[in-house]
Amino acid sequence: MTRFGEVLESPPAVERLVATLPDLLAAADFRAIVDAWATAVRRGRAVVLLCGGHVVKTGVSPYLIDAVHRGWIDHLAFSGATAIHDFEIACFGETSEDVTENLAHGTFGLADETGRWMAEAAIAGLDEDLGLGEALGRWLLQREPEPPHLEQSLLAQAYRREIPLTVHVTIGADVVHQHPAFDPAVTGTASHRDFRILAASLRGLADGGFVANVGSAVVLPEVFVKALNVARHLGSPVKEFTAADFDVLRHYRPTVNVIGRPVLEGGRGFHLTGHHELTVPLLYYALRALLGE
Repeated sequence: MTRFGEVLESPPAVERLVATLPDLLAAADFRAIVDAWATAVRRGRAVVLLCGGHVVKTGVSPYLIDAVHRGWIDHLAFSGATAIHDFEIACFGETSEDVTENLAHGTFGLADETGRWMAEAAIAGLDEDLGLGEALGRWLLQREPEPPHLEQSLLAQAYRREIPLTVHVTIGADVVHQHPAFDPAVTGTASHRDFRILAASLRGLADGGFVANVGSAVVLPEVFVKALNVARHLGSPVKEFTAADFDVLRHYRPTVNVIGRPVLEGGRGFHLTGHHELTVPLLYYALRALLGE
């Protein structure tokens, strides 16, 4: 069972703690990130989070779910792996497997239910022109019997809140692509719809929005920079926003494609290097303090 973080009804006095940190380097960046996120919320500008799979696996979904319900996140963008982990948590309360052992026996990623159910969800959404994220969220909420862990699922809670959650798939990179029920044409069509939905959402970053890449080293930074280009190509002046990268290491693509090139003509970019199970709860509680919640 995944050990999820806890969202406290009365948050600790994080604001005073943050105020005592040195006003330089990562501490100064941390305050700037929280302030930029809070300012975007207050001004009604877009807040977009790009989430890699490791973020869900570290048990921090409850903080992001609470932020969704408070209206502090306007769009979540997932890789295919993120969607799988979240989907499994909703259905089984846990995710992942022993890759080394199962790969040795040729059984890695061959759980039947995950691949079959996700394929069902994608196919069911195709006729209604749903993106992959919306199709998965709807399937979870409409399934009978109800999956037992919906409250821990970002897919389900984003659908319930009616905010876009898009899934950006790399064909062949995810375990469900081995399943006989997997239809690459259906998944590709649904994921392409999600790309267009993301491009539309990025228009809201202009003049004070906030975007963060949380734990995706390659896929989502690449998707983001192309979707941003589409938004600008179609006439939206998506400038003067804040971009941040949260990960355990500093990678090339988030550096250039999220916090570098996109803000060169207006905006700011920040790294916050650290483990998600520490940085995400701290950011969440600092945001609650700053927004007076």
